[in-house]
Amino acid sequence: MLSVLAQVEIPDIQWLPLIPHLVMAGAAVVLLTIVSLAGSRLPGWFASAFTVAAGLGVLATAIPVWIRVSQWGPHSTIAGSIGVDQFSVFIIVVLACTVVLTALVADGFLHRENLDASAFYVLLMLSAAGGITMSSANNLIVLFLGLEILSLAVYVLVAMHLRRAESQEAGIKYFVLGAFASAFLLYGIALVYGATGSLNLIDIEGILQNNDLSDNGLLLAGMGMLLVGFGFKVAAVPFHAWTPDVYQGAPSPVVSYMAAGVKAAAFAALLRVFFAGFEDVADEWQPVVFGLAIASLAVGSMLAIVQTDVKRILAYSSISHAGFILVGVQAATDEGVASVLFYLAAYAAMAIGSFAVITVVSSPGDEGTGIDNMRGLAARRPLLAVAFTVLLLSQAGIPFTAGFWAKFEVITAAVDARSFWLAVIAMLAAVVAAFLYLRIVVAMFLDAPDPDAPRLRIPRGPALAIAIVVLFTLAFGIYPEPLFDLADHAQLTLQHFSAY
Repeated sequence: MLSVLAQVEIPDIQWLPLIPHLVMAGAAVVLLTIVSLAGSRLPGWFASAFTVAAGLGVLATAIPVWIRVSQWGPHSTIAGSIGVDQFSVFIIVVLACTVVLTALVADGFLHRENLDASAFYVLLMLSAAGGITMSSANNLIVLFLGLEILSLAVYVLVAMHLRRAESQEAGIKYFVLGAFASAFLLYGIALVYGATGSLNLIDIEGILQNNDLSDNGLLLAGMGMLLVGFGFKVAAVPFHAWTPDVYQGAPSPVVSYMAAGVKAAAFAALLRVFFAGFEDVADEWQPVVFGLAIASLAVGSMLAIVQTDVKRILAYSSISHAGFILVGVQAATDEGVASVLFYLAAYAAMAIGSFAVITVVSSPGDEGTGIDNMRGLAARRPLLAVAFTVLLLSQAGIPFTAGFWAKFEVITAAVDARSFWLAVIAMLAAVVAAFLYLRIVVAMFLDAPDPDAPRLRIPRGPALAIAIVVLFTLAFGIYPEPLFDLADHAQLTLQHFSAY
């Protein structure tokens, strides 16, 4: 037995890059343990404060990892299965901020709806831990495990409002369609392994550089199925059918996390796979991404106009935003990757802030999310209406907001990559989408409020989250250079790994 163990090669593990992973996952286990032991003796705010502290802890531990990568360059750990670069650290920071803001948004909602707060926060952190693994995975199986950890937790979060039939229905729809998407992704991984003989993205990149596999049927089918799996997670057309129903039925704080955190993790995994692994066959997957981008832009913008529920409007808006992000992906350049990272950070703030407003405005039972419920909001809560307006205008791409620069960057990347028609379609879609945001603004400021509407109470958690994202949106709308620089540094190391 000892001789057999002596022949086993134990991989070298660098623990510093893994600390953000361990903090997020470990915090979920610790919170679950504390709640199980202490039970009702804990104050009502404990789980929320613990989750905020865990998110801030991940932010703090990500800083030394960024500094070390800046000094020593990108590397990999755990037998090359985890990539350590500024790209992954950037996404880790986005996910950590998403967890902090979602915890703030959910605090008042969970008490109002009498839901199990500790279960919500444990699942939130476990899902974010899966997203962190996805953004760092150099191995396709590790990526799949991260995806399943993220997804299973979100399935439960969507269906956790047990007294609301719409939440149960949304959870079932999301689970069933998510299972199909996971099957496509796993089958795609198997086909890629059959074509290349490896599951490691670094090895796959080397194999594609040294061998012409551009006409290999197994590889092309594998990449196609991977795109199907990722397309479901990012809500790209035609894999978007679940989005409006799930967004409308899920608890509003859960939707804020789905729109921000899940989308960021899924796009990070897509970028890592297709840029770190399949860059040398980009000519084969670019046309497919081109089609997905056009379909998402068209469907998301046009169908949002006819919706009357704000959550459904923002669901189709999320599909349209996925189309804009795919515009940057389709460019298949360093500038395209940087534009995608900028867009993910900006959209995360806009999405969380928008659904935080909906969480506050919605009535008990998470009902009352129609446009009619927004009428006269400026007269009832002027600061809340102004904040929502800023976030909506940013999603529309109005100048002096972060959303404007996000759209500008992805369209510029498309033009630089000579995808002129895609850039034109993206600009037209932005014009069409602006109408749906203005509908909500008009309802808030120009329509009279309902005299029978109850007094609107804004809990401190959502108020703080909304203030943070509005300041972020305006600050990086006026002076976007710091976020530009971070995104630019993150994308520079995406395609280059070395063993450390």
